[in-house]
Amino acid sequence: MEVVRCTWAKPREVVLETEGKTIYHAGDTALFSDLRLIGEDAPIDLALLPIGDHFTMGPKDAAKAVEFLAPKHVVPIHYGTFPPLVGDPQEFVRLAKGKGADIHVLQPGEAFEF
Repeated sequence: MEVVRCTWAKPREVVLETEGKTIYHAGDTALFSDLRLIGEDAPIDLALLPIGDHFTMGPKDAAKAVEFLAPKHVVPIHYGTFPPLVGDPQEFVRLAKGKGADIHVLQPGEAFEF
């Protein structure tokens, strides 16, 4: 995979443009208003958004991030791996419904192609 542009920004997220696709990985980011600027800068094909609700966005804030970023696809991340990360992916799906993105809840080891 060839990286065309990789932009690091605070608070620890990355926008990756490769093979004609733009991927936004939020890392352990909480919701912040500049997500709108990221979404306006380039159409986002895939957003990886944390929903754990401890140190990160929870389902409600992640659904708002979908609104701000306007991605085509979203994969929820950083939930259910240890007790404090209580975010529920089905709650996120419910809250993000109708915001224009296809939501893909993956099981450990499962892949997603877009």
